[in-house]
Amino acid sequence: MMNNEMMRQLQARIQKMQEDLASQSVEASTGGCAVTVTISEIGMGPAQARVQRVKISPEAVDPEDIDTLEDLIVAAVNEALSKAQKVAAEKVAPLTGGMKLPGMP
Repeated sequence: MMNNEMMRQLQARIQKMQEDLASQSVEASTGGCAVTVTISEIGMGPAQARVQRVKISPEAVDPEDIDTLEDLIVAAVNEALSKAQKVAAEKVAPLTGGMKLPGMP
């Protein structure tokens, strides 16, 4: 069982880890860098991240083929979110001893 001091130390470590994650960002590109997405403010759960920026190469914009651009954006966002989750899982691993937490990859 954890005593109060151990619990306070664990809470402090978790707080520090959350602050570290919130200051990090990850980037993912698709379509040969046609679409680049930056995710920031990474949190410890799958829904805890922010799309900071979406950059679209002018060459990716074809008024006749909007579907492809939409697909590239979705793929880039999903890849960036996946990277953000991996960063969070790597930060959490030392605290959990490798034990998987719900919502973490």
